[in-house]
Amino acid sequence: MNRDWIATAKTLSQALPYMQRYADATVVIKLGGHAMGSDEAMDEFARDVTLMRQVGVNPVIVHGGGPMINAMLKRLNIQSEFVDGQRVTDEATMEVVEMVLSGLVNARIVQAISEQGGRAVGLSGKDSGLIICEHEDPRLGLVGRPTRVNPRILRDMADKGIIPVIAPLGMGDGGETFNINGDTAAGAIAASLKADRLLLLTDVAGVKNAEGEVLTELTAAQIREMVADGTIAGGMIPKTVTALDALEGGVRAAVILDGRAPNACLLELFTEHGAGSIIRQG
Repeated sequence: MNRDWIATAKTLSQALPYMQRYADATVVIKLGGHAMGSDEAMDEFARDVTLMRQVGVNPVIVHGGGPMINAMLKRLNIQSEFVDGQRVTDEATMEVVEMVLSGLVNARIVQAISEQGGRAVGLSGKDSGLIICEHEDPRLGLVGRPTRVNPRILRDMADKGIIPVIAPLGMGDGGETFNINGDTAAGAIAASLKADRLLLLTDVAGVKNAEGEVLTELTAAQIREMVADGTIAGGMIPKTVTALDALEGGVRAAVILDGRAPNACLLELFTEHGAGSIIRQG
């Protein structure tokens, strides 16, 4: 008998306890980076998510789209201003952001999942009052910080076996549209659902110590210490802040994992070794 077939069967058998562990669990996945960078990566992600739903997990997808927004702004010759390295989202920019996130990017992910046999529906934080925002910083224009999340529509979808695919947009109390950082939106949604896991897909292997080694398990206290002493710096800071906020909001654990790794989400959920750095309250 073919050794590869035997190895595949053994892998499936070993995954059974983890599938049982996550049956009916809610897993919020922030999709971005490499996993959105090619048709092959998108198809693989869609297949993994469809498999998760098939074995009883309730995945909720929150996506970014920064590179696609940048490309469209350039194509339309819309100039951007920056404050402290962050793009100012004026009304013209907001129109492009909404068009790209709710249209091009969201539809592409929904289609990819549908092509793998999953049932997915695209929406944004503006739908059904999902995310209500206030200004993150008035200098940044229409950039929002979630203040209230109503996850009822997401629970309704889970009951019907539907995978929500969410664009990180929200509404203000005055009806204005806000652009939300994708990680921040994912963390807020995960907290509102009291999710079992928040998976933040990145283009790095995970959280590293001062020697550059990936740490597979961390506590919230360790994360705070590593931020304070500068071990965690740069782009990893906002991701770990999102993870800590999610834990405070009731998420059981957050994982910063390498979205470049094949089948990263499946490795994290259904194997003993996982695929990144898991953070718990401790």
